[in-house]
Amino acid sequence: MVVVCGGGVVGLTIARELALEGADVMVIEKEEDFGLHASGRNSGVLHAGIYYTPDSLKAKFAIEGNRLLRKFVKERGIPINESGKVIVARDEEDHERLLNLYERAKRNGAKVHLIDERELAEIEPNARTYREAIYSPNTAVVNPKDVMEALAADVMDTGRVRALLGVRCIRRAGPRKILTSAGTYEYDVLINAAGAHAEKLAHTYGVGLRYRLIPFKGTYRKLKRGELVRGNIYPVPHPKSPFLGVHFTRDPYGNVFVGPTAIPALGRENYGLLEGIDLEAPVILYRDAVMFLRNPLFRYVALREPRKYFKPYFYRSSRWMLRNLEYGDIVPSSKVGIRAQLVDWESKELVMDFVIEREEDSIHILNAVSPAFTASFPFARYVVDEFLR
Repeated sequence: MVVVCGGGVVGLTIARELALEGADVMVIEKEEDFGLHASGRNSGVLHAGIYYTPDSLKAKFAIEGNRLLRKFVKERGIPINESGKVIVARDEEDHERLLNLYERAKRNGAKVHLIDERELAEIEPNARTYREAIYSPNTAVVNPKDVMEALAADVMDTGRVRALLGVRCIRRAGPRKILTSAGTYEYDVLINAAGAHAEKLAHTYGVGLRYRLIPFKGTYRKLKRGELVRGNIYPVPHPKSPFLGVHFTRDPYGNVFVGPTAIPALGRENYGLLEGIDLEAPVILYRDAVMFLRNPLFRYVALREPRKYFKPYFYRSSRWMLRNLEYGDIVPSSKVGIRAQLVDWESKELVMDFVIEREEDSIHILNAVSPAFTASFPFARYVVDEFLR
């Protein structure tokens, strides 16, 4: 039997692949339902392979993942917004970065077009750019909760998967044994897909000891006038930031979200001001302090992102992308997520690709951050083919 710790999108797609090949699988999920954290709280954007370093796992799986996830949602009648995405530039310096990003996207095999301001106006009438923009027709948006519900149903319908909900994987309990909050279970292979808690579990197996987690909180606001945006409007990423920046995303139900931020958080599930802050908070603060001193990218984010808690700064960071955007158009939203960002503690560098490590009878999926949702189907096949066969 294969035990999968984690009932998010990565854990469920791997369980699905195994079950379809005839394996017996037990999924252990600490919550009372699947996908209640990153998998159900992400933006729902199906990314199209634009940003990622060529030859990285992210670049390898994003484009195929986009195609397979589109197919999945259409076959099941899940609503999807296929209006595409535009990436816009603010000034001459931004325009140079835009051209570099366009070349990277082409090297990754992404379907992208350079468009002028007239063409941009036809796609996104209210978007603004300097000279040119990138158009990605294959970028789409779903409600991630819809996908998780359908995926969970698919997995359970195989008849080969047993789910233990409300049960936490704690640590290795001996050869081919895992200690959980409901007792000890034996397995042939364990797959650690525990998301924000994956590196903690991996450490009990002696795996991934060089890695530590630093969580970032992604908060969103909404547009009161959703008609201002048809699909997705993104800025060119700033070279000093490891993240994509605040952007506009229209979901399949007509809601337009603005965000996310990337604010250093005080807990792996610190969704509210105090929610999710536990005894680990001092450890996380210590890691934040070390990274602030040692890593320029982290320092850039830590100095700027917390300002976006305040509406005036949030508004100023987004208004340049959208014509006719008024201060009153930005309204509160309850949407919030955590990016479980892995750090190589030896080099003090943010880890920017997926990480998979194997130890005899266990496989550990670390740093399954964006675009893990998009890439999940081919990524699951890769894990099964390369690490389980």
